[in-house]
Amino acid sequence: MAQEITNETNELIHQPSGFDFGFTAITKIEEKEFATGINFGILKLKAREEKDLTSQFESAYLLMHGEVIFYYDGKSYHAKRTSIFDEDPIAIHFARDNKVIVKAISDAEIAVSAVENNQQFPTQVFDATNMLESEKRGKGILDDTSYRIVRTIFDNRNRKEANLVLGEVITFPGRWSSYPPHHHPQPEIYHYRFTEPQGYGISQLGEKFLKVAQYDTLKILDLKDHAQVAAPGYGMYYIWVIRHLANNRYSTPEFAPEHVWAKDISANQKVWRAKNI
Repeated sequence: MAQEITNETNELIHQPSGFDFGFTAITKIEEKEFATGINFGILKLKAREEKDLTSQFESAYLLMHGEVIFYYDGKSYHAKRTSIFDEDPIAIHFARDNKVIVKAISDAEIAVSAVENNQQFPTQVFDATNMLESEKRGKGILDDTSYRIVRTIFDNRNRKEANLVLGEVITFPGRWSSYPPHHHPQPEIYHYRFTEPQGYGISQLGEKFLKVAQYDTLKILDLKDHAQVAAPGYGMYYIWVIRHLANNRYSTPEFAPEHVWAKDISANQKVWRAKNI
C-alpha cells in the first residue's frame, strides 16, 4: 500500500511508494499556503475500469503508462503508452462540464491537472501528430551538458482559451535541464520519474537545492529561479504544468542574467576544457 504523502519542505512533496489504484490528490486548488491554484494528482485505473472525467474544472489527463480509450463528443481515441522516456505524450484536454469518459484496457496510470476556467473550447486529444513541439534543447552547446528533450503538448500558442500549459522534459543522465535557471510569475508544478526506482536528481529552487526522487512533486512559486540536474546513470522525466494568470499569460521565462550567456551557441567559446587529458 502506498505511504501517506509527506512534505520535505513547503514546496517538495514525497510519495516514495508510488500510488494506489484510484485517484491520489497531490496539490489542490483550494490550498491557502504555497498554493499553485492547480489540482494535480495521479489516477490509476484497473483493467476494464471505466470512469467519467467530467468536471467543474478545465482538465488535462496525460497518459503515463497503459492502454485506455477516451470517449468524447461522439468520438473515441485509443491510447497506448509503454515508456514515458521513449514515446511521445498522449493527453486529452477539455473545458469544464465537457463530457469525457475513459475506459482502461489494461492497468493504467494517468497524471491529472485541473484549474478554474469558465471558458469553453473543444475537447482535444494531443499526441505525436498534433502536439506543439518536441525540442532538442541545449544540443551542441557547452558539450551537451544541458541537452534535453522538451515536449510541449499545448500552451498559449495552440490553446488560447486554456488556463493550463502542459509538457514533459526528458533529462539525460548526469545532465541539466530547465537550464539556464529561469523564473516566471505563473505558478508551476514538476512531477518526477526516473529510469530506475532509486534514481534521483537535484532541483534548484531559488537559493535552495533539493534532492528529488521517484514520484516526487515540486511546487515552483514566487518567481524563484529553477533548474534541474539528473544524477549520473539515471534518466529523469518530469511533467511540467503551468497555470496562466489573469492578464498575465505564460509565454517566455526570464533567465537568470548572470547565466544567460550559457543559453547561446557562442557559449562554446567560453567553456573551460582540460588541456592535459
